[in-house]
Amino acid sequence: MRARDKAAVSALRSTLAALDNAEAAPADEADLRGMALEASPSGAGATEVARVELSEHGVVEVVRAEADERLDAAAQLTAPAHADHAARLRAEAEVLLRFLDDPDPAATAAVSALPE
Repeated sequence: MRARDKAAVSALRSTLAALDNAEAAPADEADLRGMALEASPSGAGATEVARVELSEHGVVEVVRAEADERLDAAAQLTAPAHADHAARLRAEAEVLLRFLDDPDPAATAAVSALPE
């Protein structure tokens, strides 16, 4: 943020949100249906549930999926009017791929193969 790298900030914020969503407790079908007010739990922490803890592999998969999503979107933006947006998406994907110890060679090749 201090470096004012907008692509990095955008990519990292959205990826942190995706990781947060992946760690959310799964909703039960029964929870989705309403219940009578008098039957609802009450008291401090009555509806608290433990979050899912992602493994290192799970985190890598979420980061890789975020990078792939940006590369796919950049590949779809072929019109000259969208060149700036496609370049920003490629820059965001590059930021995310740098965080992976062993980046997917296909994704790295896709970043470099896309026209500027």
